[in-house]
Amino acid sequence: MKKYQFEVCANSVESCLAAQTGGANRVELCAGIPEGGTTPSYGEISMAREILDTTRLHVIIRPRGGDFLYSPIEVKTMLKDIEIARKLGVDGVVFGCLTANGEIDSTAMQELMLASQGLSVTFHRAFDVCCNPKEALEQIIELGCNRILTSGQQATAEQGIPLLKELQEQAAGRIILLAGCGVNENNIARIAQETGIQEFHFSARESIISEMKYKNESVSMGGTVHINEYERNVTTARRVMDTIQAISL
Repeated sequence: MKKYQFEVCANSVESCLAAQTGGANRVELCAGIPEGGTTPSYGEISMAREILDTTRLHVIIRPRGGDFLYSPIEVKTMLKDIEIARKLGVDGVVFGCLTANGEIDSTAMQELMLASQGLSVTFHRAFDVCCNPKEALEQIIELGCNRILTSGQQATAEQGIPLLKELQEQAAGRIILLAGCGVNENNIARIAQETGIQEFHFSARESIISEMKYKNESVSMGGTVHINEYERNVTTARRVMDTIQAISL
């Protein structure tokens, strides 16, 4: 049987613990999930490191939501975050930088790669909005990244199967492709079978209703952006196990 690796996108220490209980090989700890993931706090990283013993801890290094064209001050911020993550004992970091033309920003990436020496590095889904994925794959390999998190430049990895298959063939074992976005217990086996990819990234979250008895739902903490602040999504061990079992049986 193929040796698969499972990474859970964890939005909290609670989700990290559920991922470990469910059998995940590693987590990618993120804050700001509605923005696609931003750098988590010192406290979150520190606590995650304390509770994870059988599951590896990777941390996203992304100073803000939005695009992946970073200013010099933002790159310096990312370098500081990598330094902090290293001191806290993480196993890997996750980042990606693009130029204004949608190409890999080799200059910024080289700086970040130098700061990340000794850590596992994943180039994240900035890859999915680059202008030439096949050329970008070669550049990322040359930079020395360990893996690329990608949905095949589609809204979900399942929709991106055709490109994922082509990229897996092009990579030819020189870099790991990590299929992510919309991966779940219902499609993981199909994605694996049709692409040949052996690493998968998923959230396995369920909605948890707030235990608040008093609620003032007329006030939004996001100002004009209204979300349900009395409900949150958390990774559950059950869904992690279900997803792993869907491909392992």
